[in-house]
Amino acid sequence: MDLQGFGHLLISGTWVTIQLALSSLLVGLVLGLTGAAAKLSKNRVARWLATGYTTLVRGLPELLLVLTIYFGGSQLLMWIAGGFGYTEYIEIGPFVAGVAALSIAFGAYATEVFRMAMMEIPKGQWESGLACGMSTPRTFFRIILPQVWRLAIPGLGNLFQVLLKDTALVSVVGLNDIMRQSQVAISSTKEPFTFFMVAAFIYLLLTAATTGFTMFMERLANPAARGNRG
Repeated sequence: MDLQGFGHLLISGTWVTIQLALSSLLVGLVLGLTGAAAKLSKNRVARWLATGYTTLVRGLPELLLVLTIYFGGSQLLMWIAGGFGYTEYIEIGPFVAGVAALSIAFGAYATEVFRMAMMEIPKGQWESGLACGMSTPRTFFRIILPQVWRLAIPGLGNLFQVLLKDTALVSVVGLNDIMRQSQVAISSTKEPFTFFMVAAFIYLLLTAATTGFTMFMERLANPAARGNRG
């Protein structure tokens, strides 16, 4: 397949897509864990805030989040900075806007995955940790969280595959990802079928790699399954 010298653009676009997906994943996991903990909290305000976050974000298209943060984020930051006497223009780049939008969306769905995983952990696990003299945060990180990861990995793997494909939405605000670079090549070569097919193949490769890694992590987190396989 002749890419007419545009192969390097697709490679650079692939690297940008991977960076965007991984950055959004890391931030989204933090938001998901925080949201799940808030939903299961005894604090009514925390539960309301977490419920409002997941309900609002899951009801909005990801593209709308990208556009809102990219075009509205600068105005919000300038309004906040203006309160401190700063009057210069503050620009939010496509990458930052993409990470913010995709991580917020991922975190909303991950909240429910983590919440269900936490609810599967017997309350006796908490009581045992506290009875051993551990503080609540230490009990969570030493006893509860490792078990939550094991239960949440399948759901998080599925969400990451959706996130990986949603990175294409950020091309509309000028991020040089796979889709953006494909469109640049198409505008010069007038061969949309070729470059869209190459882009599709790249996304399929990334999705296959993600599936394989998720399956590996599931086996790694499940000692019983590893023993039966052996």
